Amino acid sequence: MIAAQPAVLLDSPVLHTLTDVLDWVGTLVFAFSGALVGVQKRFDLFGVLFLGLVVAVVGGMARDVLIGAVPPVAITNIHYFLISIAGGLIIFWWYPRVATLQRPILLFDAVGLSLFAVTGAQKAIEYGINPVMAAVLGMITGIGGGMTRDVLAGDVPFVLRGDLYALAALAAGATVSIGRALGLAPLAPMLLGGVICVFLRLMAIYRGWRAPVAPWGGNGSA
Repeated sequence: MIAAQPAVLLDSPVLHTLTDVLDWVGTLVFAFSGALVGVQKRFDLFGVLFLGLVVAVVGGMARDVLIGAVPPVAITNIHYFLISIAGGLIIFWWYPRVATLQRPILLFDAVGLSLFAVTGAQKAIEYGINPVMAAVLGMITGIGGGMTRDVLAGDVPFVLRGDLYALAALAAGATVSIGRALGLAPLAPMLLGGVICVFLRLMAIYRGWRAPVAPWGGNGSA
């Protein structure tokens, strides 16, 4: 099956290449994230690699299916598989060294989230999706893999626990969509959206910023 052609093409080959590179960097970062959880949960080599692959590609695959870009690029392009496996192997064999880099890992995760969110929103816009829903699809691209990772690892998904994770991804996607609505070239909104996403994640990590949590208990009492 031949993938549907996007309704709106990128402005230049340079921007197209940049988007691909950002997507690959985000793939590697998220593969690290998934593999780290796999090692911490004492999964075997296959489990670590599989979890890294899931985190790296599920969000993008969900986006591609929803916008009609089928088969998803994570299936048609071998780069995503190879990058994910490489990331998983790095974590599996060098976990003790990587585990000492907690703060850099959190920063890389924030960068990966921002990259996936802005490229996800931009691709949705290219396929003619309404800017509002393109922002939502950018968020899904960013958080889909992490949610699947947590479910497979037996945890409550991280994005549902009040942290500024999904909201940061949504802010990044919304920035790209607003840029589109204003008729701006894609590059500036993508960069700005990425910066906003990273800023919100850093504030959540270092300043304790959180989304509001319902004050009610399971029995309806405060």
